[in-house]
Amino acid sequence: MCRLMLAVAAIALMCASGAPAGFAQSKKAEKNNRSVQGTVTTPEDVPVNGAVVQIKNTKSLQIRSFFTQENGTYYFHGLNPDVDYELKATYQDLASGTKTLSSFDSRNNAIINLRLNKK
Repeated sequence: MCRLMLAVAAIALMCASGAPAGFAQSKKAEKNNRSVQGTVTTPEDVPVNGAVVQIKNTKSLQIRSFFTQENGTYYFHGLNPDVDYELKATYQDLASGTKTLSSFDSRNNAIINLRLNKK
């Protein structure tokens, strides 16, 4: 009987400790569900294939890069809504200004277009 009680107590302990961990993981996944996308264009509004778009986390200073597709589009996902991000694009001798995706911007799927100009 004592072994049975110990087994039940052990199972209850595993279940109790597993619930908060699973809850924390789902909260973390929920927290990093933000994305940003847009189009990179020349000064003449022509979409640019192969431009480099960089996004910088202003908190950790981590930088991620993406090459634009044929239609000039880029996409970043898994962004933390509690952090500001800076975006900029470059292509050959052209560069965009830096634009900010603010933590105060409540959109889960933000659209930020970047226009290239002479450096």
